[in-house]
Amino acid sequence: MSTTPLSRPLGPRSHPWLYWLSRRGHGPLVLFVLAACVVGLSLPLTLPLGPFYWDTVLYLDGGNRVLTGQIPSTDFFAPVGPLGYWLFAGGLRLFSQPQPLLLAHWMMFLVTLPPFLPVLLRVAKERPALAWGLLLPLVFFQLLPLNVEQFSTFPSFDGYGMYNRQVSQVLYVLVAALLFERRAGLLLFAIAWCCTALFLLKITGFIVAGLICLLAFAAGRVPLRVALGAVACFLLVLAGLELRFALVSRYILDIAALVRLNEGGLASRLVQAASIHFGLFGAGCALLVGLLVIQWTSVRERLTALGARRDLPSLTAVLDQDIVWLVVLLAGGIFFESQNTGDQAFLFLWPLLLRILSGPAGRSLPVLVLVGAVALPPFVNVAHRAARALIGQIYYVDLPLPNLKILAQVNQRPELVERAEVNLDILGRRKETYEAFAEHGQLPIYAMYADLDFQATWLLATDQAVAAIQAFEAREGVRFETIMTLNFTNPFPYLLDRQAPRRIAIGADPSRAVPPPDAETIAAVRGTDLILYPTCPITPANIALRTIYEAGLAGHRTVELSPCWTGYVREGLLENR
Repeated sequence: MSTTPLSRPLGPRSHPWLYWLSRRGHGPLVLFVLAACVVGLSLPLTLPLGPFYWDTVLYLDGGNRVLTGQIPSTDFFAPVGPLGYWLFAGGLRLFSQPQPLLLAHWMMFLVTLPPFLPVLLRVAKERPALAWGLLLPLVFFQLLPLNVEQFSTFPSFDGYGMYNRQVSQVLYVLVAALLFERRAGLLLFAIAWCCTALFLLKITGFIVAGLICLLAFAAGRVPLRVALGAVACFLLVLAGLELRFALVSRYILDIAALVRLNEGGLASRLVQAASIHFGLFGAGCALLVGLLVIQWTSVRERLTALGARRDLPSLTAVLDQDIVWLVVLLAGGIFFESQNTGDQAFLFLWPLLLRILSGPAGRSLPVLVLVGAVALPPFVNVAHRAARALIGQIYYVDLPLPNLKILAQVNQRPELVERAEVNLDILGRRKETYEAFAEHGQLPIYAMYADLDFQATWLLATDQAVAAIQAFEAREGVRFETIMTLNFTNPFPYLLDRQAPRRIAIGADPSRAVPPPDAETIAAVRGTDLILYPTCPITPANIALRTIYEAGLAGHRTVELSPCWTGYVREGLLENR
């Protein structure tokens, strides 16, 4: 009995299944990934608790508001667009116990795959290897809720930066379509779909997309009729949302309010973004210089032709070069990163890197090395951190959070969980020290919100609050239908199956994401049954939120729900019991 040597070239006769997978396995892999996501979201999976985990609550809060009939921007102020909350709300309806980080991440396949799959399958017919190069990075980064930045040395997943990761993934699809799709209908669909999604995700991502699309149009990759059709489809969707929900105008007003709260300092933010991502940005700039040196003859000839002819074909020939695309993508990327705390930075460079590798410049060793310097560090970093987190949690224990529903699906080292329990006890009994920090406008630890100690302690305190609210309701014979917090997040309407008051900001960072309340907002606060004020620890941000909404606290009775939570109960509610 003979066997086929593995050293023989891969071909339809020697290795038929491997040959078929290499050339036609792209679609089956996508189906497998989607099936795995459905199974994963159907199971009560737990993940290692990571920095800023409470950012996940923004999705729980926003998604729960959507499910109770509220419309983002129209009924509540949000730091970003509505699409992420809509997707999360749909996921809450579809799955009973999804891990919230995975739900926020994996629901984005509904956005990225419709425009990406047609491009992928067409490329796969002609250049299967290139199609694998396009597919695998997107799937890899979209499956893992990790940023390229790292706030914690503990093996864990990142609870923050989800909006930004979503934007990077959609920009990846847009760049792939602009570079590798020439069919007018599909190109129109991809541009309209991606730009609409980016507008509804985060406005800075939409601005970057506009810059990229402008280059594609000027470079002749997008015909005029396709550009006009995409703009028409985009405006048609926005018109429908405005007519049905009055969403677009309110969303634009929210954006204007955020700009006013965060105006100034763009230059310093650009410098900061460049320094944080110097490895990526610096390698990208080095690649730009390398391409310019290697392709200088071609660049000079095209510029000379443009100067001599001054016609549109000469202009498009100049603009549709790898170096021009790289300049625009690097500029758009550094602008986007200047507005972010964390994400999968510069992910949308990958399709261009593949185009560079598949062209004449890709045969140059210096270019090959520089492309690797751009692409490999974030991949290796994320792969390493994911492996550490998945393997490390073998020795982790679940946090004791019986009242937190899917928010409780996290684990960490036993000693860290024990430490959080001790922290909560000390914070409840020794508030004076933390009050002194807050009075001076300081946190007890500079990066406290990123610290796993804080996140674990906050989860335990939140679980304590749910139990305290239920005990108070049973003791007093009342039910709080609307619940608000003077805190960054508000998980309680979701956890207790109640309502959140309208017109209140979610993701309530008083320094940059809470506009001055108007009369309607103050009235909503006055009508709220229970307003929670966390005191473990007292922080400058919570004090600032109490000051911002102070006028709405009138008519509320102060009660001590637990050592870590003060409640402001609407007086009429207690009087009518």
